[in-house]
Amino acid sequence: MAFLYQVLVPSSSSVKVFWIIIVIFLYHNVAETTQPRNETTPAVFTLGDSILDTGNNDYIISITKSDFPPYGRDFMGGRPTGRFSNGRVPSDFIAERFGVKKILPAYLDPSLQLEDILTGVCFASGGSGYDPLTPRLQSAFSLSDQLVFFKEYKTKINAAVGVERTATILSESIYVVSVGSNDMANTYFSTPLRRPHYDISTYTDLLLESASNFVQRLQELYALGARVIGVFNLPPLGCLPSQRTRHGGIERACYEAENEAAILFNSKLSPLIDSLNKRLPEARVIYLDIFNPLLSMIQNPAQYGFEVVDRGCCGTGDIEAGPLCNVASPGTCSDASKYIFWDAYHPTEKAYGILTSMISEAASF
Repeated sequence: MAFLYQVLVPSSSSVKVFWIIIVIFLYHNVAETTQPRNETTPAVFTLGDSILDTGNNDYIISITKSDFPPYGRDFMGGRPTGRFSNGRVPSDFIAERFGVKKILPAYLDPSLQLEDILTGVCFASGGSGYDPLTPRLQSAFSLSDQLVFFKEYKTKINAAVGVERTATILSESIYVVSVGSNDMANTYFSTPLRRPHYDISTYTDLLLESASNFVQRLQELYALGARVIGVFNLPPLGCLPSQRTRHGGIERACYEAENEAAILFNSKLSPLIDSLNKRLPEARVIYLDIFNPLLSMIQNPAQYGFEVVDRGCCGTGDIEAGPLCNVASPGTCSDASKYIFWDAYHPTEKAYGILTSMISEAASF
């Protein structure tokens, strides 16, 4: 979502950065978890931040990691993979939904084989954002960096299977982008770097200006072959456990100012997506609403099989994420399926699965 992550460590005033390890074991077993081949959707590609990152930040030198327990506790083999959850994340669920495979590997995983990358990879980097300052603060790959990786990917596939087959794969595949939460929750609300210069309205304008630049990048992605692209809006950021703790008072209520900021940004993003569809008549760019489904889960937890909405499973659940989850690992809940949030920023595998299904069905995606 940028299911963000903020690590409150003395050496950094910002948050959410990432990891350095590689889970070769898991991806050597991709064949066992691959779905029956879907001839309509040959591959899935994801770009953006930590809601989608499946381990690219394992390969960045960073002060913050999720390559340790309790992350990955309920993943295949019970091992951390660079996913900010106890198990799979939306990249994986989207690939499964389209019948491609159950696990979408990180592009930077050096153990990937040709059969892995032909059916899609994840380019996302936890900590990325629309605001150019955000990925710099969080040692993440920017969206522009991720598109450079995509061009590199296309070159590799061209060399391996030829230009014609590459063009077919790219034009018939599904692309998903999730970005913006780190900008709002971290760069704006949790550091003093932007607030002295921007109010919420002007900061959302700044993000949309940067988003417009990214739209140009999406046009570039289109030129490289992409035709169906889903773009996530911002979630109800003020209801994340971390934001409740920081801004919700003694009752740890949802921080409505941050939710309102997300709503304002979303109201500006939707027309931007519409304009992109007009510019790219052969493309289908889809506005994917995560705000309302997640808010519904938070407001009606029993309806979705949850019991805890205001805390994460990790540690106290109030603020822990990244290394703090590792430190607090002995206090981590025994049954993550009762929780919407895994750490103070990111949902559990169960919540991600429900969200992905709700979003996809609502958007006919």
